[in-house]
Amino acid sequence: MKLGKFSMGIGDRFGQQGKAQLKALVQAKEAGIDITPVWNKSYREHQIVGTIPDTVRKEADEAVAALNWREPYFVDADHIGLKTVDAFIRSSDYYTLDVADFIGQPASKDDIDNFAKKYSSYVGKLEISGIAPPLEVSREFLSEVAKRYLSAIRAAERIYRHVEAAKGEGRFITEVSMDESNHPQTALELFFILAAIADAPIPAQTIAPRFMGRFNKGVDYVGNIRQFEIEFAQTLAVISFATEQFNLPANLKLSIHTGSDKFSIYGPMGAALRRTDAGIHLKTAGTTWLEELIGLALAGGEGLAVAKEIYLQALERVDELCAPYTAVIDIDRSMLPSASTVESWDGRTFAATLRHDLNCEAYNPHFRQLLHIAFKIAAEMGERFLTAVTGNDKIVSQQVCNNLFDRHIKRLFMP
Repeated sequence: MKLGKFSMGIGDRFGQQGKAQLKALVQAKEAGIDITPVWNKSYREHQIVGTIPDTVRKEADEAVAALNWREPYFVDADHIGLKTVDAFIRSSDYYTLDVADFIGQPASKDDIDNFAKKYSSYVGKLEISGIAPPLEVSREFLSEVAKRYLSAIRAAERIYRHVEAAKGEGRFITEVSMDESNHPQTALELFFILAAIADAPIPAQTIAPRFMGRFNKGVDYVGNIRQFEIEFAQTLAVISFATEQFNLPANLKLSIHTGSDKFSIYGPMGAALRRTDAGIHLKTAGTTWLEELIGLALAGGEGLAVAKEIYLQALERVDELCAPYTAVIDIDRSMLPSASTVESWDGRTFAATLRHDLNCEAYNPHFRQLLHIAFKIAAEMGERFLTAVTGNDKIVSQQVCNNLFDRHIKRLFMP
């Protein structure tokens, strides 16, 4: 199996928006942009919502059939480890191997020494097209990279071999993910991380490092955009060079786990992709459920009542909801509207406050972040929430499709 040059992770929390999301990719194809859909949902999300991985396969297959999609598509076992992967074996053909927790765990001295010795030919000035000045490599640096990352690559190898034994060689796509680590990986570190992946060997088609800055859930990038632009371009250059140096898959590309809606960096990203003719995998699934809430609010009636109730409960349970996401949210609780204020809103006010539109005075990123992590409450509502979504399918699906095409695809792929 081979992943296309451009691909997007487009799953959704409740499995209702497969057709709406795929419609956005159909529109992209009509505009001349081929994007491979990858439906993704993590083990944690399945646990919170009460679903199983088979439901994602069902959603993807039904959307593909309904829209007569003739191109490849995949189902991602998102952010899995050895303890959670088995539940995804039957339904998934794309595996995101999350090894962030293993970064920094001690590797053996022999492994570290052997790695440093094997790649000692790179000691000195390393010239990579697209990066200036040349990067400096020392024997000490090689040892430090091995010490920090070899255990993570060993973990990725164990997961990969487990999946390979069950699925068969070449019958699934592999991504190695380090984006949820505490510290960003430099371009030079990534070069030698890819060397270790090749040594394993793991035929990774995508690699997800962590970048500088904050990738908070559902809101824009927080950080120095110029610095990100430099890091992004260097990462593309390193991937291209490492692919040649280490005999990695020719279509190896960068995977960006954005937390969705990093609009301010889409411009620099798109420019770099066009300049280098590189591919990218972009995970954007998280805000789909917020578009459902926007659609419910605009629908009025029971839809608006459901949206309001979710926020009111979230306000009461803010500590509980925030606890698992402290590394990827920045909520100023003093900026959250009160329960009485939200109860007085009409649907347009609720939608405008939630919709990620920096030009709208009503937009409130704190309100948006809290609702982003409040899908647990919608899950607890069960049929009431799902009935509201399906009963207002036209307006809800329109929000989902427009968000993916207008705010993501256009900004990244259409200058």
